[in-house]
Amino acid sequence: MGLINWVVEQHQFLMHQCFSLPFAFLFYFLTKRGYLSLTCRYLFVSVGGCVLAVVTMGIYSLLLFVSTFVFILVLAFVDPGYIHIWVFGVQMLWQTFWHLLIQYKEYWLHESVSIRMFLAVSSLMLLTQRITSVSMDLQEKQVTVTFSASSKRKGCVMLLPLTSYLLSFTTLLGGPLCSYSQFVFLMQGIKPPPSPLGAVFLKLIQVLLLELVRFCLVCFMKQNIPDPSHSAVLCGVLWVWGLALVYRMQYYSHWRISECINNAAGFGFRENSSGDWSGLSDGDFWSTEASSRMSDFARRWNTTTASWLRRLVYIRCKHFPLFMTFGFSLWWHGLHLGHFVGFLTWAATVKTDYYIHRYLHPKLSSTWRKLLYTCLGWINTQMIVTCVAIAVELRNMSGLRLLSVTYAGLFPLCNILLLVILLKQLLQV
Repeated sequence: MGLINWVVEQHQFLMHQCFSLPFAFLFYFLTKRGYLSLTCRYLFVSVGGCVLAVVTMGIYSLLLFVSTFVFILVLAFVDPGYIHIWVFGVQMLWQTFWHLLIQYKEYWLHESVSIRMFLAVSSLMLLTQRITSVSMDLQEKQVTVTFSASSKRKGCVMLLPLTSYLLSFTTLLGGPLCSYSQFVFLMQGIKPPPSPLGAVFLKLIQVLLLELVRFCLVCFMKQNIPDPSHSAVLCGVLWVWGLALVYRMQYYSHWRISECINNAAGFGFRENSSGDWSGLSDGDFWSTEASSRMSDFARRWNTTTASWLRRLVYIRCKHFPLFMTFGFSLWWHGLHLGHFVGFLTWAATVKTDYYIHRYLHPKLSSTWRKLLYTCLGWINTQMIVTCVAIAVELRNMSGLRLLSVTYAGLFPLCNILLLVILLKQLLQV
């Protein structure tokens, strides 16, 4: 009971998503049996999303409904060539307003923010991904949506799938992000997938194990809080590493549950494989945490969001694309002080990783050198990710003070200093 109560208290997002699982299985069963026409499938998914939003967010569900309504208005009245600019500007202004309102309540009024408001803003961030994904598809002419007077019927036909994509209960509270075209293909269900029950059960077991390990780790850390004035430096560094791992495991659980919901609804099955339900995934614990380079970790962490950021910012920026991408990411996440420090540190260390790898990799002639390079790279990656996670999750000066007193913050500082030295050498050459 202690573990269950802890999960309910510490991860309400996780529990809200668990409540969606029976409805996802119901959707799969009704679709598989042929009881739902294509229109009814879209209605099931979109109405389910609206009900889920109202139940979990209350009045703050209007944040999502207003965004969806404004997006449809922009589609109806703005030329397709300019839709992305308008959608991106309006959506980010709307999202930023609520992020700044949260900061105003927390830091100026010193008021606690409702969990429903946090949940709504988190879902709004995911909705921003889907909306801008559609607007980029329209700009690149991968998707066509018409609302002209001569095609009102076609416009109405397009409206239901689009609304279902934006407000689907399978992705309302968590990813992964898929394209609008892929969503339509999955909803049409031309080739129904096999039963997802086994895959969902295994992933739920993984979530339970993750939460069990996380619960034990938290209990251990509470009983062994280091005293900076008496504890060894290594103890403080390991304690901070454990704290960051607790935060990251929370994300892995969240992503796995999101996969479960999509799989339970029949989404995410790879056609050319046997029993592979990883078609919609935001990341795997083992492959991500085994990364020995910051650039690899950045690509594997929250995979669909990383792909979205690459498409939205990195590919479109002609100058400093890496820093512009991480700069936009901190804007999208909420502009807290910890976000500035965390994401800019992340960008600088990824840039350092590129230079170090290009400089050292040709010199790794023997196996033991390669093994040593990989081990040291993994330790360095883990400690940098630790600093980024602490700064981003704690959001304010408390995280930066913790990194300072435990000396964990020296790892990214050394990487940034090494970046400066390497850049200086390259300029001299």
